[in-house]
Amino acid sequence: MVRLRALFLCVLLIFLALPAFADEMVSLKVGYQSLAPSGTLAGNQNGVGTQIDVEEDLNFDDNQDLTAEVAFQFGRSRLSLGYLPIDFAGSGNFNGTFNNQAFTVADAVQAKVKLTLYDVGYTLNLLNLDDLPIRVQLGPELAVKVVDAEVDFKASGLGEAIDESDSATVPIPTLGARARLGLSDFLAVVARVGYMEYDGNSFLDAEAQVEFSPLPLVGIYAGYRTFSLEIDETDLTVDVDFSGPFVGALVRF
Repeated sequence: MVRLRALFLCVLLIFLALPAFADEMVSLKVGYQSLAPSGTLAGNQNGVGTQIDVEEDLNFDDNQDLTAEVAFQFGRSRLSLGYLPIDFAGSGNFNGTFNNQAFTVADAVQAKVKLTLYDVGYTLNLLNLDDLPIRVQLGPELAVKVVDAEVDFKASGLGEAIDESDSATVPIPTLGARARLGLSDFLAVVARVGYMEYDGNSFLDAEAQVEFSPLPLVGIYAGYRTFSLEIDETDLTVDVDFSGPFVGALVRF
């Protein structure tokens, strides 16, 4: 986790040092994301573990947290680095096992799931038209999603108290596309989608947003994001979907 944060900071500093070479701009976005969860998780022991439904069994609430993205565009190329922390917590009563520890409906189960997503992407705009009434940018996007997942699981009741935790750091490359339509000098629509299944893990990520910049270098944005994450490790299985709206502010320089 410390290494990932250090890497994120190093890449961020590199991006901020590059404006002198930029054909267009460096942009920085800071926003607020709300995500609703669905899916299952399991703590496995010898390949065996109960699939726990995060909505029905654990009653997970929606997550609200800050997000950040820095992007550097030169010519047809665009580099971006995104950061999204996700924290969910809930409780319930049901039968099952976690890391070979059994619990029953008599046990009060509490669970926390923390996912930290680092998103590094590169887009090559095969279409980069600025001589039309609207500006069109469209091209393939190659990204690497580094997911740092932590699961804490506690149960107490009539039986033996359970306090288990598991973690996994999984890099998942995705291939997709990104498009941006500049409808005017102050209004643009952006959409991106990416997917890949790699080494038993998969990631589907899609979002659309509207950017409004009444001033040339300052603006706001709003949109909707959905993604599906599957992590299949020896001691941890995560199969979850998240979706929800986001809003934020942007600066270009």
